[in-house]
Amino acid sequence: MGSSRDIAIGPVAVVSLLLGTLLTDEISDFKSHEYLRLAFTATFFAGVTQMALGVLRLGFLIDFLSHAAIVGFMAGAAITIALQQLKGFLGIKTFTKKTDIVSVLHSVFDAAHHGWNWETIVIGVSFLAFLLITKYIAKKNKKLFWVAAISPMISVIVSTFFVYITRADKKGVAIVKHVKKGVNPSSASEIFFSGKYLGPGIRVGVVAGMVALTEAVAIGRTFAAMKDYSLDGNKEMMAMGAMNIIGSLTSCYVATGSFSRSAVNYMAGCKTAVSNIVMSIVVLLTLLLITPLFKYTPNAVLASIIIAAVLGLVNIEAVILLWKIDKFDFLACMGAFFGVIFISVEIGLLIAVAISFAKILLQVTRPRTAVLGRLPETTVYRNIQQYPKATQINGMLIIRVDSAIYFSNSNYIKERILRWLADEEAQRRSGSSRIEYLTVEMSPVTDIDTSGIHAFEELYKTLQKRKIQLILANPGPIVMEKLHASKLADLIGEDKIFLTVADAVSTFGPKGEAVV
Repeated sequence: MGSSRDIAIGPVAVVSLLLGTLLTDEISDFKSHEYLRLAFTATFFAGVTQMALGVLRLGFLIDFLSHAAIVGFMAGAAITIALQQLKGFLGIKTFTKKTDIVSVLHSVFDAAHHGWNWETIVIGVSFLAFLLITKYIAKKNKKLFWVAAISPMISVIVSTFFVYITRADKKGVAIVKHVKKGVNPSSASEIFFSGKYLGPGIRVGVVAGMVALTEAVAIGRTFAAMKDYSLDGNKEMMAMGAMNIIGSLTSCYVATGSFSRSAVNYMAGCKTAVSNIVMSIVVLLTLLLITPLFKYTPNAVLASIIIAAVLGLVNIEAVILLWKIDKFDFLACMGAFFGVIFISVEIGLLIAVAISFAKILLQVTRPRTAVLGRLPETTVYRNIQQYPKATQINGMLIIRVDSAIYFSNSNYIKERILRWLADEEAQRRSGSSRIEYLTVEMSPVTDIDTSGIHAFEELYKTLQKRKIQLILANPGPIVMEKLHASKLADLIGEDKIFLTVADAVSTFGPKGEAVV
């Protein structure tokens, strides 16, 4: 149903962690039947959320999770997941159910004297080293991608065989034990459509669905760009939604696009989404035929596989780049990261979204303005701070507003223009010419509302008292329409509205200023 040719669907670490954490907050006993029912309920409403976003074409909502927030969230989630695996990696029997770093480390070091199992640690460290080496080999030589792809399977087979022949499980090495054979039954009757768990089910489902959708669309866009084809975000949402709704009725929890599986899919040369059908058939055959063989698989190897997988989610280069490019983005990244590792996954996401919103609000309410000057030998007017050789026009101040003018920023823009005027008058007081004309360059102003119109009326009246004429240069069609509708164009004067700054300067500036 989707438009991505490369995305590989299944359970992923970040969504699994998020869902597990949110569900455990509601029902602490994760082995209970109620917990299982709540998981199916959350999956159903995650699917409903995703499909609704696609049908209503609200795909833009997931863009509020910025790239910076996702980088921080993924890194925090990776560390949280890796720390959770220390239970199996070190052979600890009693372990905290909390996910924050303080509780996990406290639990690990409390068990240091009597709870760690050295045989388990040897198995875990050995196979973790093997997995990391194979990943390094695959990274250095792209043709050997299959080495990293099959290394988890080799790890499971080899470790299971050795535990079986040595009976290491008798010496304290924790093993998987019984894995239920076959396909799970229908879960349509298990979903909560009423009762006290309906509300939590909807809440958890919406959060998990949004995060899953964000990850899937991000992965889809990445591979679409690599293969040079377009991705329809709304189609992807509807496909994900349908998939999770059906999944919730067949004993599945929230699934989404997996970056590692999609990368293997891409490297293996997949051309269409049929690769997902092949993958599903292989999983089905595994469930039907070979699950009993996993009985002696040590938990330490599974922990090693997960740790090796999530280490790739920590993108230090991306964090350094965020710091260099945009400090606000870096702050959103760090907010998500520390929120996830010190508090919880959902709080980390909330912090990241809040900081991203704050950035948007700051940019909307505090838009940039610039004083323009003429570049030598041209009729081009540019920011004098960016182009120091640009010269200002005698008797005229030219200011560019770099944003649409709305109720949220109209007063700020008016005050900023008047501040520029006051500063320029103070600088030019010693000169020969006073400012007689204030030209506002409006090319970047895509829209203006009634508050913006009112602000310009007040600006016009203030300038009239100072015997300074307001001039507008290049207002767009929407802005021009509203200037006429509000009669502001008549107030300023049609002869004071120009196509370009150069036209305004040639009309009201000193002779020859606008002509090269």
